[in-house]
Amino acid sequence: MAAFIFRRLIQAIVVMVVVAFVSFLLFQYVGDPVVFLLGQDAKPEQIRQLRTDLGLDQPFFVQFWHFLVNAAQGEFGLSLRQGQKVSRLLGERFPATFELSIVAAALALLVGVPMGVYAALKRGKALSQVFMVVSLLGVSLPTFLIGILLILIFSVLLGWMPSFGRGETVQLGWWSSGLFTRDGWMHMILPAITLAIFQLALIMRLVRAEMLEVLRTDYIKFARARGLTDRAIHYGHALKNTLVPVMTITGLQLGGLIAFAIITETVFQWPGMGLLFIQAVTFADVPVMAAYLCLIALIFVVINLIVDLLYVVVDPRLRVGRAAGH
Repeated sequence: MAAFIFRRLIQAIVVMVVVAFVSFLLFQYVGDPVVFLLGQDAKPEQIRQLRTDLGLDQPFFVQFWHFLVNAAQGEFGLSLRQGQKVSRLLGERFPATFELSIVAAALALLVGVPMGVYAALKRGKALSQVFMVVSLLGVSLPTFLIGILLILIFSVLLGWMPSFGRGETVQLGWWSSGLFTRDGWMHMILPAITLAIFQLALIMRLVRAEMLEVLRTDYIKFARARGLTDRAIHYGHALKNTLVPVMTITGLQLGGLIAFAIITETVFQWPGMGLLFIQAVTFADVPVMAAYLCLIALIFVVINLIVDLLYVVVDPRLRVGRAAGH
């Protein structure tokens, strides 16, 4: 296990360096930040001086090396637009994005898995067909349209929910949380549902498909022949054996929720990292954009490592295989 974790850590370092290089390379062509800072009427002397002050006059690999060394120390330089440390900006926005993603992921799991199990065990029932229609709509409708519809219904027409912002928060050290206030939860509901719908539909369809596949296997037939109850077969054997692919998708989707919450945060003006990234793209703020992608890549790497370790807990065959050296 230690050797496995060590190999994955080496792979993670390589992935992080590649992501940092590619992101830094691509963002060199999104625009000149000096033009955004000084405007079109700036004098050539001013432009040259600012480029020198920001280090933008140095060769690409020199700029990238400085970025890489600072990133290894948890520093990503200064934002070209706001003049503040990028690490501080991300630290201020990360709690909002993380809490929104965690609530959305919990909602998708707590609703999606039972719906998938019911749809597999009660095929042909009216409620099962409703679940399948809902899941089809969930994977078909774009996220921004779902968000706009929820705002129209629950904020504009009914006036039940706020339509933007994070609401009242509680400061816990450097972490700001909206999970301890009623106003924070009221602001959380609509964006969390918007972000969760696609993941919920995906998990539901995956659980249903895997459950149906497992129910057709020989060991389930043998369990029935032994006289086990349907409850023991469905939840003690069939559901447990659907968890490995579900964990894979859920782990990747959690990283996706954090990475691709950009649209939801833009629709609801949620003060998270996605909104910060959109603003950085608008002003060609290369340090913020590169740092954001590096952080997202790190989140994906950590989540994949955790999922791989959970495989061993869920599937005993993997423990046997590794013990035998396979």
